[in-house]
This record gives sequence, C-alpha cells and structure tokens, in this order.
Amino acid sequence: MSERDVRIGVIGTGAIGGFYGLMLARAGLDVHFLLRSDFEVVRERGLEVDSAAHGRVHMHVQAYKEVADMPACDWLLVGAKATSNLELGPLIVQAAAPGAKVVLLQNGLGVEEQLRPLLRPDLHLLGGLCFICVNRQAPGQIRHQALGAVNLGYHSGPAGQDSLRLVEEGAALFHAAGIDSQAMDDLNQARWQKLVWNVPYNGLSVLLQASTAPLMADADSRALIQALMAEVVQGAEACGQALPTGYAAHLFRVTEQMPDYWPSMHYDHVLQRPLELQAIYAEPLARARQAGCQLPRMEALYQSLAFLDRRNHDA
Repeated sequence: MSERDVRIGVIGTGAIGGFYGLMLARAGLDVHFLLRSDFEVVRERGLEVDSAAHGRVHMHVQAYKEVADMPACDWLLVGAKATSNLELGPLIVQAAAPGAKVVLLQNGLGVEEQLRPLLRPDLHLLGGLCFICVNRQAPGQIRHQALGAVNLGYHSGPAGQDSLRLVEEGAALFHAAGIDSQAMDDLNQARWQKLVWNVPYNGLSVLLQASTAPLMADADSRALIQALMAEVVQGAEACGQALPTGYAAHLFRVTEQMPDYWPSMHYDHVLQRPLELQAIYAEPLARARQAGCQLPRMEALYQSLAFLDRRNHDA
C-alpha cells in the first residue's frame, strides 16, 4: 500500500495535530481531522499554518465534530494533551480501522502505558516525539516558528508483527510531507531525551513567566536550566537509559539559536487548562526514585507547578 492509499486521522487538531495533519494533507494524503471547539471555524474557513519553513499553508480540510462521522483510519495521529488520555481511548477505538497504527504525539513518560489498556488488541501503539516550535494562535490558525522533526518509536501491538517496518512506514508518511522523521529503536530512551528539554523550559515558562529568549539571556536562569537538564540525564541513567554524550549541551545550544518561544505549558496555564505534570514530572520522578535516584531541583519545580496548577483551578 502506498502513502496515497493510506487514510490518516487526526485526533486533537490543536497546534501539533493541526500542523502535522495539514502538512500531510498538503502533500496529497487522505487526512481527516476531528475537532471540537474549532470545528465551525475550520469547516467554514479551513485550516491555516503560518510557517517559517513552509510559508503560509491554507486548505479546506475534511473536518468532523463527531468521531462517528469519520471514516475508519489506517493511521491515527493523536495530538491532544496527555491530560485527556482517558477520554481519548473510546475515540481512538471508534476511529481506528482493523490493525490501525496509533501515534501518540505527546510529551512525557508513561503516556503509552496509560492509553494501551483502553485500546483494542489489534491496534499498534507508537510514540511520536515532536521537536518543533508551534502554537495555536486562534481557531483554525497555527503559527510554526522553527524546527519540525517528529521521531517515531514502537510501543506495543499484536504479536508477530515487524515493528521496525511499521515505524519506518510511519516515518515515510512524514517524509512524503517534507517533514524530517526518524525511526527510534528505543521509545523509552527517546522519551527521556525529550524530557531534557521539556522539564526545564516548560516548567520555568510557567514558574518564572518567561519565554525562551529571556530565560537564556539571564545568568541565573541559564544555570538553573542546565542544572535541571543534568538531573534529567541523571534520572535517565539511573533508569537504565544512558543518553548520548553531550545531548543536554546540544539542546541548550539549539535553544540559544531558536526564535523566542513560549512553550505549550505556558499557554495551558494562562488558559487555565490542566498542566501535563503527571507525564512530564511525576512519572519520571517516580521512576528515578524507584531506581534510588533523587532529583531535588526537578522535584522542587514539580511541587511549585502543582501548587500553581491547583490554585489556577480553584480561582
């Protein structure tokens, strides 16, 4: 089956799902978008991405408000936040064709383990690690500032399947859309690698009310970022996931070269949405603790964010 014969569904058409889904649709692939609050706007005006790399991309897309109206899809890209995974299970099951591949485009650890019991046994579950600066600006409008790669790793599915082949098929879909994508041998290690960036920048954007440029311009916040990165590397190693030498320093340099960027957790806090604290902080902290490793700075950041999150919801 070629890429053109594959039916792709997007569940959670926010910044992540909207960007990757629209890039796939622009490449001529058969993409179907499930939306909630943005449905009326997208149905009438289409979906738009203002991209530093791809220019302005605007298309009228196949949009649905109810999953029952969607056709069964061979690939499902889940762009909704991990905080809604318990609600996503039934939607995925209803939208998935037999033997479909489900790709979680989410941050943190334990997201696949949380969702797997809610899926049918015939479904393949993959993790997608998105290295991208992208935000939803308004209903149906997405701003893409930098980067864009999405790396894939296999989590679980029916026995006897060639998991590497399936991951490479997924990467080929993104390649067809001009998106860099690599097959990851070890999904758990890849998720720890993503945490090296997510732990400091997401959390500090909320705690210090600062985007990446001011965080990188101040000596104290730079030192705190580097210390938090080092703790994530330490936690990964304690859990048997040795990260590539110099990986944290590489991400630090990449961030210095990025345009000023507000991480997604900042927007969740401002809009009083639940923060992804379980997947990004609590789960890795618990795994490190079980391995006999204490991460005090990360623990303090998590506790501070948990307080702000509770106060935000009680307001």
